[in-house]
Amino acid sequence: MQPVAVIADPHYHDVNHRPGVGRGEGVALRTLADTVESTRVFNESFAALPALLDDIVARGIRLVAVLGDLTDDGQAATMRAAVALLDRYRERHGLRFFATPGNHDLYAIHGRHQGKRFLDPDGGHTLVTSDPAAAKGASRGRVVTPEMYCGGYEAALTAMAGLGFFRRPEHLHWESPFGRDDALAARSFAIRSPDGSTVRRMIDASYLVEPVPGLWLLSIDANVFEPRDGAADPAAEASYVDSTDAGWNAVVRLKPFLLDWMADVAARARAGGRRLLAFSHYPCLDLLGPAHADEVALFGETGLVRRAPTAATAGAVAATGIGVHFSGHLHVNETALWRGGGSGLVNGGLVNVAVPSTVAFPPGYKIVAFEDGALDVRTVLLDRAPGHDLAFAAYRAELARTGGGHASLAAAESLGAFLGRHLAALAADRYLPREWPGEMAARARCLCLGELARVAGAADVTPLPFLTLVEDWYRLRKGRELALAVIPGDRLGRYRALAAAFAARRWPEGGTEAWVAGFLRMLVSYMDGAPSGDFRVDLGTGEVTARGGHACPEGGAVVFTG
Repeated sequence: MQPVAVIADPHYHDVNHRPGVGRGEGVALRTLADTVESTRVFNESFAALPALLDDIVARGIRLVAVLGDLTDDGQAATMRAAVALLDRYRERHGLRFFATPGNHDLYAIHGRHQGKRFLDPDGGHTLVTSDPAAAKGASRGRVVTPEMYCGGYEAALTAMAGLGFFRRPEHLHWESPFGRDDALAARSFAIRSPDGSTVRRMIDASYLVEPVPGLWLLSIDANVFEPRDGAADPAAEASYVDSTDAGWNAVVRLKPFLLDWMADVAARARAGGRRLLAFSHYPCLDLLGPAHADEVALFGETGLVRRAPTAATAGAVAATGIGVHFSGHLHVNETALWRGGGSGLVNGGLVNVAVPSTVAFPPGYKIVAFEDGALDVRTVLLDRAPGHDLAFAAYRAELARTGGGHASLAAAESLGAFLGRHLAALAADRYLPREWPGEMAARARCLCLGELARVAGAADVTPLPFLTLVEDWYRLRKGRELALAVIPGDRLGRYRALAAAFAARRWPEGGTEAWVAGFLRMLVSYMDGAPSGDFRVDLGTGEVTARGGHACPEGGAVVFTG
């Protein structure tokens, strides 16, 4: 059976079209200042997505699943450019794309405003926005244009019509949770605010398609735009709860018809001998796994904690029998498992494969194939992307004007190096000040591993800065096995030894030593989790085995029991 390339979160941005102005080389470059503040990069997506698609073409793969966030932020101009790019690969290379919408592709019924800062030749910037009110506060130049507006369901799905959301003659089978009619008017449901006072009709974009004989692709729209109590204006962004943090927890609560449909699809697939590949934008299992408690204790309610599916949610999705689910959204490379009360994937087991993005470390995608009762998953690290440096000259002009830091980003020799440096900048300038306790954030900038080793009674006297360990901690958190390939082995060995030394002693609760012990415990869980690079999922038992042969340990970082 044909393999499927599974890509997530391209966040494509057209650097050569400034909305409201026109086309020209590099006229729509985003600022470096905004880039280093964001968990994803912007301009580099223009080179990364074609490089990814070229890699897929070179491997002879023709089916591509896109797990949402195809676009930067759903802007009308960006949506046109992203779809046009996919259309070129369809026409020239025969690629067939099947997408699910992400939270950055659309917003509720009527959409919402977007505004971005674009670099000017002198290193300054111009605000380009769809919101006239936002433009009034701009300190420099400003452009107001509807091309920046992010559409709602109807506008976005119409623009992405060729990505599986509507029936096409070449489809062997197509359906939605509402039947065989693909008209958007036939694919809506009632959604209520928490107190029931506000009711809206919302479109659901889910569909099931058979692109080639025997293969079913189940695209699940896990976006949920819940009306707020008393929200009178259906067109206002503030009238809805943004789906970014809601994910599958909200699906189980507000779109239960999807679970019924998923269970029916899974049963029909088994009965008819079809291979089922299910995907949505959001993870349906907690990717923190056993590290969840440490995450809360050390950092509080982080974005990963807020977005984590609950045990009840995991059990509800597992009960549908879909077995394996692919997700994006969090820009991480991970494998999570749920083992319910029964045995195997059919009886309450679930595997969630989190697919990395190409606009955050580590850049990559997955290749999936069904083989002899198993799902074979390969992970491609996309280190090189011709043109990754297209914005570097503009970045240098910006830095010369502003005196800002992070000049090393504008000298990165590859996409992978750029994203690695971007993550290091995030660790120092975003995560430390925003998520870490103040005292630990300050100490992290001056400690070295040798000092920590002496505290724990270990022999390591290396002067390696603790901040380097922090950067590698975030690399492992986001990349798992892919990070192991880029962090020097001697450093990984030192980290293990230090973690073991801290774990061997009891530390006073609430103290610095206990905090460091928990931090290191999480690091080891990231290193020793379920296989997340090249692995096989047994579609009967649910066992996940690395291509090298070792199975996921019961004590792995992401093994659960329902």
